[in-house]
Formats: sequence, structure tokens, C-alpha cells
Amino acid sequence: MKVRYVPLRSNKNWGIVVKIFLLVGGIYLLFLAFSWGYVKVDKILRDKSFTEIMKEEKANKPKIMAKQRKLLKERYNLTPKTTTEVTMSGGKPIPVGPTAKLKDGLTFEDLANMTPEEIKEKGVFPYLPLPHPHPQNGGMVFPPVQTRIHPELVRFDVDFDLPDAFLPEFPPPLYLTTHPELGDVSKGKEITLDNYYELFKDILTPVQLEGLRLLLTKFPQQQFNSTDDRKSEKPSLGVSCFDCHVNGHTTGQFHLNPDNRPQETRFRIDTVSLRGTHVQQLFGSKRSLRSVEDFTEFEQRSAYFDGDHTLAAKKGINQLSREQVMHMAQFINIIDFPPAPKLNRYGRLDPAKATEKELLGEKIFFGKGRCGYCHPAPYYTDQLMHDLKVERFYQGRPEGPIKTFTLRGLKDSPPYFHDGRLLTIEDTVEFFNLVLELKLTREEKEALVAFLRQL
Repeated sequence: MKVRYVPLRSNKNWGIVVKIFLLVGGIYLLFLAFSWGYVKVDKILRDKSFTEIMKEEKANKPKIMAKQRKLLKERYNLTPKTTTEVTMSGGKPIPVGPTAKLKDGLTFEDLANMTPEEIKEKGVFPYLPLPHPHPQNGGMVFPPVQTRIHPELVRFDVDFDLPDAFLPEFPPPLYLTTHPELGDVSKGKEITLDNYYELFKDILTPVQLEGLRLLLTKFPQQQFNSTDDRKSEKPSLGVSCFDCHVNGHTTGQFHLNPDNRPQETRFRIDTVSLRGTHVQQLFGSKRSLRSVEDFTEFEQRSAYFDGDHTLAAKKGINQLSREQVMHMAQFINIIDFPPAPKLNRYGRLDPAKATEKELLGEKIFFGKGRCGYCHPAPYYTDQLMHDLKVERFYQGRPEGPIKTFTLRGLKDSPPYFHDGRLLTIEDTVEFFNLVLELKLTREEKEALVAFLRQL
């Protein structure tokens, strides 16, 4: 008897069945794995309370600040030297530099005679970018002169890092374009919600007064809010515009710019003054916003939350109407520069009032120093952004274009540059002498400093 074998329909079909089985089984196992992982991560997050996070970050804070102090000590001589020949507008002594420590026994004259390539190769550029002490967390950090009065601004994860001698005075004077005859309208006080009405009810319009009230009103911010994702020990309403721009100026607070990612590429940003916004056309150190209204709205909706609108919703953003934003801008636009008694109506030195050294400094500023190309009188800004290509001098990523800051009232606003790496006017002159390859003499640099103090 002949046995007949009946073949299966197709080995190919069986192969498809096996593949489908393996695929379905794999997806199921993957689902189980992800489900287990999700439960595990979720459990960790639920088990790690705000109190535990705060305890860990408090314990880690001394290590973080010790690292930052070591970096600062390696780069700068932080023993304050000051002069009272010219003071800040409120009377605080001006810090004197340069403070940068030079490597290998070099002098600034030695560096000025080296090419950018030589400086970069030897690793001796003295003005490297200044980092945030805790860039992983980032956020606003306030100086002790302010946190002693406002303990709600103290963070449990990081402290301020620069000595008070290299910061503006607190509280700074406030000058108004609408009342130059009144001088400092703050009367030596920090302007707050408690005293603003009494101080300004007779000298501001209702719109300006409402704008000032909003500038003094605290709104939730990334590190200061009422959620358990914050860096202040106690919940708070947040921070106000005038917490950073105290009396429309600054006391050296810093944070990180909201635009760059990943996190480690973000720049430390020093808080700039709001003085003289009425003559400026660009706002934000690196953001090139085109109106103070845009800047106000951007800060509130995005920068307050590190450029993350999802966090803004979570932490309780207050949506400002365009009308409210315009009210705030109405006040910001009347904040004036401090008086400069030696400048004439064209923003140049009056020869009858200036010293020979200051007049020489002015000549260098508009001549050999090339400062006047980007900082023309009378307001000493060209309203543009420029890329100095500082990476020519050190191993590191490009810093890109930076706003040309106005130099009016310069003596009131240390430290300098967008990240505060230049602690004094002398450091600023040495920095640009290197970056622009000017080869100024010691006498010329001293004269330039004398002129800049009069702006």
C-alpha cells in the first residue's frame, strides 16, 4: 500500500504565523516591562516628597558653592578695592580693578601682544564665560543684601556667589524723565507695594501708577511659587519685576537665559538696568525683543518659567492683558538715567568741567579705542547686537550676538557683560583691549576708565 503524504499549505504561511506570534508576544512583554517601569518610577516620585528633595539639595548646597568659590578664586582677586573719587549715584564706592588673575606670570601687556590663536593655544584668556553656580537647576539667585530683607527670596539649593563690593548699591536711586527736578524719587527707600502709593500718588498719572503697581506685584515663577516644584523653603506668591529690577535698576541678580537648550548650553544672564529704556529699541541681552511691551509679556509668559509654557500653566501663571502690559511699559519708559554733571546736551564731556585725563579718555573712546562705533553718544548704544567672536581666544562654544548695552550710568551697574564676568570697569577695558586687539597703553586705559566713570 502506497502511503500518501499531504503537504502543509505552505512553509511561508507558517513563517508568517510564527512572526505574528513573536511580534504579539514581544509587544505584550514590552507592555509589561513599561507597565512595571512606570509603576516603579511613579512610586519613586510619590515616595520622594518635597521635604526629602529639599533635604538632599540643602545637603548638597555647600559642595556646589565650594566649587563655585574655587572657580571664582582661581579667576579673580576678590579682595575688594574701591575708590570714592567718583561714587555711584547713591554714594556707594566704585570697585576698582582689574580683578582678573593672569596665568603663567603674564601681564595684560603680554597678553595684548599675543595673537588670539596664541592666547587660545596657551589657555591664558582671563575672561572666560562665568557659569551659574548650579546650572542644572538654574533660575534666579538674589544677593544677600536683598535676601536679608526679603528671606522669601532665599533658595535652599544655591547661594549668590559675588561679593557685595562688586554689585550696585541697594536700594538704588530712581530717576524719572517726567520729573528731573526731583532727583531720586525713591527718597532712599526700596519701592514696594507698601509704600509705592504714598511715594508716587502726586507725581504719576493713573496709568503710570497702575503700571508701577503691577511691576511690584509678585507672580509665580519657576523657582519661587506655591507648588512642590520650587527652590524656596516656603510656598510664596512668586517674584515681582522689581524684585530683580529693584527701583527700576538692578542689584546684580542673575539667572539663565531661557532660549538655549540643552540645559548646559544656557548662558548666565546678569540683570540689567531698566534705566533709559525710552531711548532703546532692543530688549533682552541675547533675545533681541523689539519693544518693552514684548519684553514684559515674554518675561511673564515664558522667561519666568525658563521658556517652558507647560510649567507656566502648572505653576499658576497670571495672564496679563495687553492693556496691563502697556500700563507697565508706561512706567518703565519714564525711568531715566542717573545725572551725569560733566556731560553736555550732546552726551559729550564739557571741557570746562572735565579733567585732562577724562578728556583724553573721551578722545580714545571715539578714536583709537573704537568704542564709539558701537556706543555712540548721546546714549552710548547703537541699538544693535554684535558677535564679538570671543571664542577666538579660548576653547569653548561660540557665544553669539549680544545686545549693545547703553553705557550711560555705567558706574552704577557692576558687574559687566551679559554674564557679569567683568567685575569692574577696568576689567571691561582690559577685555575689549584684548578682544578688539587695540594695544592701548597703560596711560590710555586709565584715561578711558576715567571717562567711562563720567557717563
